[in-house]
Amino acid sequence: MIAGITLLKMKPVYQISLDGEMIGYVKNRNQFEEILEVTYNDNEELNIAFADFDVEMDYEFKLINRTTRVNEETVLAAINEKADITYYQYAVIAGGVEKEYFCSEEQANELASSLSEKLADKAGVSVERIYTKQLKETSSVEIATISDTIAAQIDNEIKEEERKEKSTINGVHIAVMPVKGNVSSRFGSRESIRDHAHKGLDIATKQGTDIKAAATGTVSFSGTKNGYGNLIIIDHGNGITTYYGHCSKLYKEVGDEVVAGDVIAAVGSTGRSTGPHLHFEIRKNGEYVNPAQYLFI
Repeated sequence: MIAGITLLKMKPVYQISLDGEMIGYVKNRNQFEEILEVTYNDNEELNIAFADFDVEMDYEFKLINRTTRVNEETVLAAINEKADITYYQYAVIAGGVEKEYFCSEEQANELASSLSEKLADKAGVSVERIYTKQLKETSSVEIATISDTIAAQIDNEIKEEERKEKSTINGVHIAVMPVKGNVSSRFGSRESIRDHAHKGLDIATKQGTDIKAAATGTVSFSGTKNGYGNLIIIDHGNGITTYYGHCSKLYKEVGDEVVAGDVIAAVGSTGRSTGPHLHFEIRKNGEYVNPAQYLFI
């Protein structure tokens, strides 16, 4: 009689403990272990690839008051905190760089197909399943919009790479326009002020304008030289040198290391000059080359 009354007031459950700490109750051990299996092994809904548990999990049969809540969600949450979870996502790769992430392989393939069509597959678009300890943020923007944005970005990257390749001479990247202004005399032109074809590029701009190093290198000359007036020469290695003539001021000395874009002098009209401008030369192994081929003027 007493046993029957007890069973009416109590219910059978399994108490779960992690490393000896009780975390809650579940109704059925077998069903709960199936839930764990589904949750932590290749779970498509949560993008879980697998999970490792560096804890000891114990089940103990118990009779508890029927009014006590069986909190399987709480138990799962506690287990989740202890679990070392590895997730999977799908990365859309273009130009060897992961551009966008999706939890859905279908969406990733949709974006990859769109990008391949827009870029004529110039960037080697592909989809790769990646594994991560923390899911990477996914965009809520429509695929078409993402595709347009990435395609434009990659187009710009390709153009910049092509531009960089065209502005490189003997491995030296002519990265910076020395000054902004109007081209007053191009390479090879003939004018009355000289008895030979022009061996550089003249860029007219106001007196005192900053002159920047076109590429990284070492100052090999800083002083006055014949018709150049005040002149700076930078040695960039590999037989490439750049000349900056007719300066009003020189800010660098021989031996100074400069980085492309550093201010090295100021525009002037010293030497054989008819007005403030920069005379800019590029020489390869001592031979004059057309600066416009590398500066895109």
